[in-house]
Amino acid sequence: MLPIISASKPKAAAGAAAPGGKGAAAPGGLIKDSDTERFVVDVLDASRSVPVIVDFWAPWCGPCKTLGPQIEKAVTEAKGAVRMVKINVDENQELAAQMRVQSIPAVYAFFNGRPVDGFVGAVPESQIKAFVQRLVKIAQTAGPAAPATSPIEEALEAAKEALGEGAVREAAGIYSQVLQADPENIKAAAGLARCYLVLGDRRRAADMLAELPDDAAKDPDVVSIKTTLAILSEAGEIGSVEALEAALAEDPANHQARYDLAMALFAQGKREDAVDALLDLVKRNRAWNEEAGRKMLIRLFEAFGPTDPLTISARKRLSSLLFA
Repeated sequence: MLPIISASKPKAAAGAAAPGGKGAAAPGGLIKDSDTERFVVDVLDASRSVPVIVDFWAPWCGPCKTLGPQIEKAVTEAKGAVRMVKINVDENQELAAQMRVQSIPAVYAFFNGRPVDGFVGAVPESQIKAFVQRLVKIAQTAGPAAPATSPIEEALEAAKEALGEGAVREAAGIYSQVLQADPENIKAAAGLARCYLVLGDRRRAADMLAELPDDAAKDPDVVSIKTTLAILSEAGEIGSVEALEAALAEDPANHQARYDLAMALFAQGKREDAVDALLDLVKRNRAWNEEAGRKMLIRLFEAFGPTDPLTISARKRLSSLLFA
């Protein structure tokens, strides 16, 4: 599924004037104006039943004023076999960018929650009719998909992938989109909180978690973020990485400096280095300060999450030290 980003501008209400001044709703709701916030429902969800044509247009686009009504006519003549959604790119710029709309008019067709066809630019009316007929045949041949994965689940996966690739603002937009459709979605709330955390806004991350219901406290993502926030708060009073490294160079047996160095490294986002410092501390003196090194490693594993590759590899290394 193509990720959806929540827009920063207010959107026109459904049923607003379309290109060429056509604002009347088509019979049976076959044709409608939509926007970023309603894209999941109006396009992805709706395409589980019938193909949905998405027309990206703008009021200043001359060809759009001709193409839009022609598509509307073909959709109406299909008598419910397809639907049409119109997106004003001026009011939904982030969505248009996410869909890689580089020029308009641009037309996409979705079926079973995924893009299946499309074209760019004005085309003859005969080509539009053939386009609609192809979509009808696709639907008749394939049939509706089994709802194994909902659009919201797909959006959450897309957001997770975006965050993992460093596209933090894109991920935040997708999580915001999910929360607009499902305000009580814990995964989306936790994901948005993590985006704030990565962007350095700890206060908003903490505020997001504070708004979650009590039963969300045990969710692994929520636990991970809460632990991360707690460790970062503790690390705030620790000296600089450079000063701590200098202290260790002077006295390698300075276990407090090594422990503090791990905390400072974690605060800088240097996760692997933080783990290495703590493992070194455990190796040098496991019992120091009531096994503080081992205990902090466990907290870091909690902050990373149980399935994080670093958690898995570091746990193995810790076990080798403890049971050697």
